[in-house]
Amino acid sequence: MAEDPARGPADRFGATEEDDARVTYRSAFGWARLLTAAVCVVALVDRLFWGLGSQTIAGQNFLAYLTIESNIAFAILAVVAGVIALRTPEDPRWLTTARAVVLSWTITAGLAFALIVWQAGAHGVPIWVPWSDVVLHFVLPAWTIVTWVFGPGRRAASWRIVPYVLLYPVLWGVFTIWRGGIVGWYPYYFLDPRQVSGPPEMILTCAIALAIFALVASGLVAVSRLHPTAPDDAEDPDPVDPVDAADPDPEPSDAAVRASASP
Repeated sequence: MAEDPARGPADRFGATEEDDARVTYRSAFGWARLLTAAVCVVALVDRLFWGLGSQTIAGQNFLAYLTIESNIAFAILAVVAGVIALRTPEDPRWLTTARAVVLSWTITAGLAFALIVWQAGAHGVPIWVPWSDVVLHFVLPAWTIVTWVFGPGRRAASWRIVPYVLLYPVLWGVFTIWRGGIVGWYPYYFLDPRQVSGPPEMILTCAIALAIFALVASGLVAVSRLHPTAPDDAEDPDPVDPVDAADPDPEPSDAAVRASASP
């Protein structure tokens, strides 16, 4: 069989230089995912001990922050995604969905934290941010956006994930407000009835936060559909439904049977 000069010489197994480069690129991103998970874990541990060392109630409520919870989920998912990237050429569709959901949480948390720091500085209340908070709120979200856009093997995400992205912050917010009334402490000022003008301001602020979650999720989905990096999805970002694919030749209707039987 003649070799395709555009693809380079093939070895006895049918692989080409282009295939080798794709495998190497995919493996590099797999290791990058594992490294990202390790950096996230180190930052989480440092943030835990930094908070405990502050001798404040905030430090004693480490797991109450949405940022911390979402980054724990991110670290676990990054490990899973890294192993999959080292073992398979493309991400399964469920992994793309999970990554889109979790990245929506971490990116939005970073944006919200940046807004809180900016507002505090504007009101003359500077906030000292430890390096671990910089990593968790700014560095990792920025890096994950890069890997989402350019990482190989990422499929097109479905628009149906957007409502699921909102489910976690809604449940977290309801629980946090209820718990705050018991312990007398809230992780974010806009959830504290003592620091807002009343329920309308709290509801408005929460609605804006949910809108940002939805916008971030929509942006990730849009990017994935405009620029899928899995070859199959690049050709067809809207795959055939599995039910339809399993039954490519459905039974004809009664009208069709009668029409074919008539002379």
